[in-house]
Amino acid sequence: MSKIMVAGAGGFIGGYLVNELISKGNQVVAVDVKDFSDWYQLNPKAENYVRDLSLLNECLTSTRGVDQVFNLAADMGGMGFIENNKAACMLSVLVNTHLLMACRENSVSRFFFASSACVYNDSKQTTPDNPGLKEEDAYPAMPEDGYGWEKLFSERMCRHFFEDFGIETRVARYHNVYGPLGTWDGGREKAPAALSRKVALAKIHATNKIEIWGDGEQTRSFTFIDDCIKGTLMLMESDIRDPLNIGSDQMVSINQMVDILENIAQVKLSRNYDLTAPKGVRGRNSDNSKISELLGWAPSISLEFGLSKTFKWIYEQIGSNSGSRG
Repeated sequence: MSKIMVAGAGGFIGGYLVNELISKGNQVVAVDVKDFSDWYQLNPKAENYVRDLSLLNECLTSTRGVDQVFNLAADMGGMGFIENNKAACMLSVLVNTHLLMACRENSVSRFFFASSACVYNDSKQTTPDNPGLKEEDAYPAMPEDGYGWEKLFSERMCRHFFEDFGIETRVARYHNVYGPLGTWDGGREKAPAALSRKVALAKIHATNKIEIWGDGEQTRSFTFIDDCIKGTLMLMESDIRDPLNIGSDQMVSINQMVDILENIAQVKLSRNYDLTAPKGVRGRNSDNSKISELLGWAPSISLEFGLSKTFKWIYEQIGSNSGSRG
């Protein structure tokens, strides 16, 4: 098959992607800046390397002899991390820049960039009843400060590397990807994992209460990891060069997600709302018209199913005292 390099292979999505690529018979070069002990998943069938891909020479080494590159490397986390680490998030632009330069130098034929729904114009996300963000809603540009700007800039760089140098680039705008084996504490976790942890702890310690950031009426859609991986591979193999949403369109409020988790855990909790905590935009959802039209597919795994899997795994982690993934 192909020799494929995955940047950010030690991360949550990267680990799943490496496993799927190997299962399809590909030779995989897996690279991450973290020590192996901190990788979410470490597949012994891959060529695994600890390298700093913000450095051009490391990118040149990692892409040599490679047919395709998936760039999932980024310094990121949930809303609490993004709002308080804008400069760190922006520095991820070095990885994408140097990877593209290395791909040009080493004649890599195809390049995937993992972008984010954080690129979308803030003015289109001011109410909880968001009708769904279409790909064209990223412009005029007013993305999430820091993290969103880095993603939008890197999207443009992918476009111009195709136009100027002929590298086939693919860009996915992920909407809140979650699932088992993801970060669930430590400050970088996203809402599904954070709330699963809080509900699990409330159940284990019988505290019967939960703290929620904001008033709980902010809305989002959340994409289960299996849908994310399937959509990523379909997009990479397609002829679609423009950015494409890969996200569930099942929009819920944070309060509704707590309702679902209470039902899964079979508990009923009193809710304390921290109105000073980071909460992001008021409402965000994925419009899947384009992906349905172009690929004949869209994410479809329900939040109820995905949260059940995720909660069970986090509950087990807490119960076994096995520690967190940061």
